[in-house]
Amino acid sequence: MAQLNMFVGDMQYNVKKCIDAVHEARDTHQADAIVFPELTLTGYPPEDLLLRSRFYTRVSAALDKLIQEVKGIDVIIGYPEKTPQGVFNAASVISNGKITASYYKQHLPNYSVFDEKRYFIPGESITIVPIKGVRVGLTICEDIWMKQPASEYARQGAQILINLNASPFHINKRQERTEIIQQRVSETAVPVVYVNLVGGQDELVFDGGSFVCDKMGKIAYRAPDFVEGLYPVDFEIDNGIATPVQTAVEAEPDEDTSVYNALVSGVRDYIKKNGFHGAVLGLSGGIDSALTLVIAVDAIGGENVEAIMMPSRYTADMSLEDAQIEAQNLDVDYRVISIGPIFDRFLESLEDEFAGTVVDATEENLQARTRGAILMAISNKKGKMVLTTGNKSEMAVGYATLYGDMAGGYDVLKDVPKTMVYRLCEYRNKLGAVIPQRVLDRPPSAELAPDQTDQDSLPPYPVLDSILELYIEKEQCIEDIIDAGYDKDIVRKIVMLVDRNEYKRRQAAPGVRISKLAFGRDRRYPITSGYNKGNQD
Repeated sequence: MAQLNMFVGDMQYNVKKCIDAVHEARDTHQADAIVFPELTLTGYPPEDLLLRSRFYTRVSAALDKLIQEVKGIDVIIGYPEKTPQGVFNAASVISNGKITASYYKQHLPNYSVFDEKRYFIPGESITIVPIKGVRVGLTICEDIWMKQPASEYARQGAQILINLNASPFHINKRQERTEIIQQRVSETAVPVVYVNLVGGQDELVFDGGSFVCDKMGKIAYRAPDFVEGLYPVDFEIDNGIATPVQTAVEAEPDEDTSVYNALVSGVRDYIKKNGFHGAVLGLSGGIDSALTLVIAVDAIGGENVEAIMMPSRYTADMSLEDAQIEAQNLDVDYRVISIGPIFDRFLESLEDEFAGTVVDATEENLQARTRGAILMAISNKKGKMVLTTGNKSEMAVGYATLYGDMAGGYDVLKDVPKTMVYRLCEYRNKLGAVIPQRVLDRPPSAELAPDQTDQDSLPPYPVLDSILELYIEKEQCIEDIIDAGYDKDIVRKIVMLVDRNEYKRRQAAPGVRISKLAFGRDRRYPITSGYNKGNQD
């Protein structure tokens, strides 16, 4: 099982990686066959690259190069195949210098983050190939979530089902996959080899976790999550029955471990694949920037991360102290750049414009935008990407400043609710205490005004996150949430804030997707909408 991290659109890189894997599987592991994930040659998802005609010229060149290198082992690989009928999401078997069989994905997902019907046409038939005399049936990702074609393979005598995947991570996804495969096995009594992609691609993270399920539904082998590699699986054949040899089964990680690893993986690949020299972020002494910093360090190493503390007249001494401790604990390049003089000059320049007005959020936002300008200047000069630090709770209700703390290339916590931010900090501190306990204990604050805290304008985060989960991820209406026992005025206020701030989220940096319904690809709501207007009265 070739659980690999591919590079979308870079066919030369991908095919070289595949060739190296083929040689290792054959020469080191003495494998009879090697199975790659879905759309391996292009990476997943290639999105509108699939609409470019020259794209397929490069795919064909990569496939031809792979075919020339395949000797002494069968290769099952995924790629897009352009035909006169249309483009198929294909899996082909390469043996002894030629393609001996091809399968076309039948069930094309067109929900959540998937848009496959935009690009592909569905296949209509199954494909059984002999490998060392064993009848092997091919499926691709979504196919195994349906009763067909697995039942048809069983009817036609397949002894093993192989499923090529590019299945992105979200919380509890591993359990969902396992239950689906076990359901198919219970219906067919045919063992399944499930091979999944690993690594980050923009907002998506693929967690690997490739596994083998025997005909009784027992997991015979499972590769580790978020770890690239080749994972050998042996089958014993007795009287036509294929039985996987029981070997190592990785223990299922808890939710916090999985989410943390997903965030690290997403950040690492976004920075590396986009060619940045490192990362820079504003370190405020608060909990969100603290978690963002440690994730960045775990992703690309402290020597590649810069942390900038940018105090203002409202910054507490404890914030300065805690930021310095965090930077020292993680051994990152840390500096203090006061925004005071720059902010004062802004106010001086706008004195006539602001004459006769009272101090309000305008001055608060101006501080955030000063910080954003400083970080972007450092990014431009040094080629390091700015990591923004806003969490999902803040992004939902617009508790963030456009062109200020939202300025940057990647938002690590974009899909992480505030309550989970606390959990992840505690989880990471158990691995090695790097975030001061005071950061977790003190009330969160943007420190843009005297004695300001988040709870001045928001309900307690446990209440806020519960309402947001119901409204965003479970897509419940205002009336349903109120009926669930939440205060009607709070619910209406929160829903109003979520709807009103869609325009901000459209301009926000991408970030790692960890939930079933994240802002961005998953949730596509109109900016201009009066849907909930009547419910705010």
